[in-house]
Amino acid sequence: MFGILGAKLFDTFENWDSFVKDPSSIFSMSGLTFYGGLICAGIALWWYTKKHNINFWHFTDVLGPIMMMAYGTGRIGCQVSGDGDWGIYNSAFKTSSAGGIFPAAQGEFQQVLANNAPFFSSHGSHHAFFPKPGALSFLPDWFFAYDFPHNVNEFGTPLDGCTGAYCMHLPAPVFPTSLYEIIVCLILFGILWMMRKRIRIPGLLFGIYLVFNGLERFIIEKIRVNVKMNFLGMEITQAELISFGLIILGVIIIIYSWKKNKPVSPVAKTP
Repeated sequence: MFGILGAKLFDTFENWDSFVKDPSSIFSMSGLTFYGGLICAGIALWWYTKKHNINFWHFTDVLGPIMMMAYGTGRIGCQVSGDGDWGIYNSAFKTSSAGGIFPAAQGEFQQVLANNAPFFSSHGSHHAFFPKPGALSFLPDWFFAYDFPHNVNEFGTPLDGCTGAYCMHLPAPVFPTSLYEIIVCLILFGILWMMRKRIRIPGLLFGIYLVFNGLERFIIEKIRVNVKMNFLGMEITQAELISFGLIILGVIIIIYSWKKNKPVSPVAKTP
């Protein structure tokens, strides 16, 4: 419950202008922010462990790998549904009205912008030209650019031959950041899972989880579409700010846990 409330609260802060226009949107289950859920649920769990006399650090060490796995598998839903959790446009590729991804030449994106001006004026036009690297030629084009056909938000332009609901796709393909997060987070889960029996210091595994989580999200935000805010003169996203804070917090927890549980060398007795 606290996780859901936190996820909705942080999403409201991130999209404050939309909330002001439609305050009733706060009661909708759409638009949930993972970090809001993580922070508020973390506070609730800290209170729960104190109330029931449970070691908080042991408790978080158990949750760290599980939360990494949950985040990675949760992104599968974002990828297959096309819920808007995607990246900026990859102008090295283009789409057709029948669907499908094809390589594009430099400059073609400008024509796409002109042909779909109303869409891009509402959804932005930030893009990067990133062709498929030769070393990764074995991967399909949709690994680098995807148009999210039949997306649940019904964003984009109509697909030829499709009638009814969910017949839209993006007029220009985007970096499928949800796919990248699925892969990276499940790899990080595997690393944490292998480390869990080797680490004996309470809190250390959770600190490593926070660093992994923060680094992964901070990096992916560089190509992910999100609302930017002004913070100390910098244009950053809420997720960038929180993920950076999680990295710092994780490092602090690692140092604190290590020093608190570091074996003390016995003092030599004077003969």
